Amino acid sequence: MQVVWFKKDLRVADHRPLFEAAKSGASLCVYIYEPELLQSPEFDSSHLGFINESLQELRHSLHALGGSLILRVGEATSVFSTLHTEFGIDTVWSHEETGNAITYARDLRVNDWLRQQGIPWREFPQTGVIRRLKNRDGWSRSRNQFMAQEIVPVPTSICFAEGIEAGSIQEARDLGLEKSPKKNLNKGGERIARELLNSFLSERGQNYSRKMSSPVSAHDACSRLSSSITWGCISIRQVVHALRERQREIREVKQEGQATGGWLSSLKSFDARLSWHCHFMQKLEDQPSIEFENMSRVYDGLRESEYSQERFEAWCEGKTGYPMIDACMRALREHSWINFRMRAMLVSFASYHLWLHWRNPAVYLAKHFLDFEPGIHFSQVQMQSGTTGINTVRIYSPIKQVIDQDPHGEFIRRYVPELSGVPNEHLPEPHKMTRDEQLMAGCWIGRDYPEPIVEHLTAYRAARDKIHAIRRQAGAKEEAKKIVKKHGSRKGTSRRTRSKQRNRNAGHDENQRTLF
Repeated sequence: MQVVWFKKDLRVADHRPLFEAAKSGASLCVYIYEPELLQSPEFDSSHLGFINESLQELRHSLHALGGSLILRVGEATSVFSTLHTEFGIDTVWSHEETGNAITYARDLRVNDWLRQQGIPWREFPQTGVIRRLKNRDGWSRSRNQFMAQEIVPVPTSICFAEGIEAGSIQEARDLGLEKSPKKNLNKGGERIARELLNSFLSERGQNYSRKMSSPVSAHDACSRLSSSITWGCISIRQVVHALRERQREIREVKQEGQATGGWLSSLKSFDARLSWHCHFMQKLEDQPSIEFENMSRVYDGLRESEYSQERFEAWCEGKTGYPMIDACMRALREHSWINFRMRAMLVSFASYHLWLHWRNPAVYLAKHFLDFEPGIHFSQVQMQSGTTGINTVRIYSPIKQVIDQDPHGEFIRRYVPELSGVPNEHLPEPHKMTRDEQLMAGCWIGRDYPEPIVEHLTAYRAARDKIHAIRRQAGAKEEAKKIVKKHGSRKGTSRRTRSKQRNRNAGHDENQRTLF
């Protein structure tokens, strides 16, 4: 019996394990609800809802091919052991996964068990991540070659192993999880993923490069594919192929002398972000410790001794006294999505203004991101908190972000209704209203809305000075060179330029081109 192990690849299209297993004999398609993952602090029942929607559609798609989806609850090796005892496993087929420490340890256990049983495990890549990569030279070319490969076709039919109980979809209560109160979340499944991709490439994405930064416009202007890609309802290769076709169409229109609006620049920006998806995941693949440890160890001890639980909880609850921070956090807690610039701002504020070590905020955000992808997440959180040692220090001003991204207060008033009566000119810093102005606005600072948890300029200057003091140290510069060599982007650079990159100091921003 061929076992196809579905993990974060909940689709039938461009699914090489499924395609190869179907050619090899009677196949058993399995998804495992793993308690260790479900109970982790990074998991939320909103994730489960998306997974279940995807599983429902996957089960239907497999049934149409003559197969079935078997659902089990338990530790992976235990599930496989039971299946092997009852039916006999010939080969296990799956995609490679660059996950968190839990999935990595689980894969090691599965690998050991399968080897002991003499059962082959055939794994295939589904992103541009390369296992056991020796160095970054040529990585971008390899990634692009993978994306250029043909889409793996859906099997014409599956010979299903008979006599196996299918198992049922597990709801939150079945797994000991609280039901999610969140609403208006992205939906799971291949159909929704295809619809999002098509609507983005045909309509919504025209002004992507111009509108993706503001939370007012990003909801519609962004692709909103991140959750679908994370859980594998669509492969990133499928997205790349569709993008290439759309780029060809737009170029042909331009050659005919017709106006293309903002399409070419927007599609170029989107293309870059698809590359960066794999670029950041490769970092965790190459250095799994960055899930828990600073990428640059010279920053160890920088924030740990000054950790404040009170500040952390105010940040989590959206009660910092800074309207854009609070609106974004409340929106995230309600919908499990916020656009990238606002994500970066949230991490920056937690790291610099509140001087919190990145680990607790990272775990909290992972729980509330429906598109939580460990490789991207932990690399990005470290980059935004200044502990990579190689990226430009960017300390977002929560005041300036109001002026730049929500000047009319549309987003802020929606998610921080206590500020609904505050005039636009006071929204960046409502605490600076006079008592009479607060009375007129119906918002008493300190009662209806909190005072700022920290003073912006004081916190900004203190954080900047502490970070730069470390970056100027000789040890920090030497370590930065090693990090650039291991993780730095090589895209668009010659051998001579790459040689120079390796010798740059800690001020080098290896991802100047690779910020989301």
